[in-house]
Amino acid sequence: MTRRVPFTVIGGFLGAGKTTLLNHWLRHAGGQRLAVLVNDFGALNIDAGLIEASAGDTIALTNGCVCCQIGDDLSLALLRVLDSGTPFDAVVVEASGVSDPWRIAQLGRADPRLSLDGVIVLVDASCALAQSRDALLADTLVRQLRAADLIVVNKVELIDSATREELRRWIASHAAKASQFDTCQAEVPLAMLSSAALRVPGVSPSPDQAACCEPGHTATPMHSPDLADPAHGSVFETWSCQPNATFPAQSVKAWLQHTPSGLLRLKGVLRTLEANGESGWSELQFAGRQGTLRRASASADGAAIVAIALRGQLPTGALSAFFEGSP
Repeated sequence: MTRRVPFTVIGGFLGAGKTTLLNHWLRHAGGQRLAVLVNDFGALNIDAGLIEASAGDTIALTNGCVCCQIGDDLSLALLRVLDSGTPFDAVVVEASGVSDPWRIAQLGRADPRLSLDGVIVLVDASCALAQSRDALLADTLVRQLRAADLIVVNKVELIDSATREELRRWIASHAAKASQFDTCQAEVPLAMLSSAALRVPGVSPSPDQAACCEPGHTATPMHSPDLADPAHGSVFETWSCQPNATFPAQSVKAWLQHTPSGLLRLKGVLRTLEANGESGWSELQFAGRQGTLRRASASADGAAIVAIALRGQLPTGALSAFFEGSP
């Protein structure tokens, strides 16, 4: 069965920090081989030490990542990446500051070689509330929020606690199901940005992926020392288990539609049973507000699930109750 490449869209209004986030991701790729599609190389301002070669609308980086300039047609640029023959771990698109990232995300649903991994929307904490009161901007801002699986509230060092709370309420009023992460300089742990950075116990990673997050193989909360980014080691808790049961596929899909509060990401493989009595292996993923269950190749190491949440918000009981049948 052909492996689908995780597809991520980064959106947000002008000046929110999308390019800064991309640079952070590229600098700390942790072995991931990314294909990044952008509108303008000049705005990206890639670290000179990362650039291996540049030719026309493509920049090859020393860490195996590639940046491609979109040009006039995003779909054609995306096809060039997918048809290049390079085995990328993830494909990332930076949306323009005034675009609706959900329209771009539909490309990830349309191509069978891609799996929509999530829509990340950045919010400029220093001016978002003022922009939201501008009749000419409000609709664009709200559409971007409603598309988001993860909302990165950037530049929080520029506002006081009262403004931060008002901003949080405004975001929740338009995107209650999206996860929020407050930060400065668009620094976000890789495990929040991409499922490619979240290693699943029992699923053998490629050598490049092995440098990424490695939660433990137990069914209790784990405190990972890095989660692919040492600076954020104290931010997360992870949970993992290796369930022996065969799960009705419809039950898993229903659970993914109503995941417990606090869960940021979940990834794994399970034995599942379809309504027609056919059993086999399935891959499940959850990010922000969307979960998927797809048929997968047999797992040589058996079933395995790993989940992450912000420290103190890990819904251990709910995870254990569903995947292990414990109270």
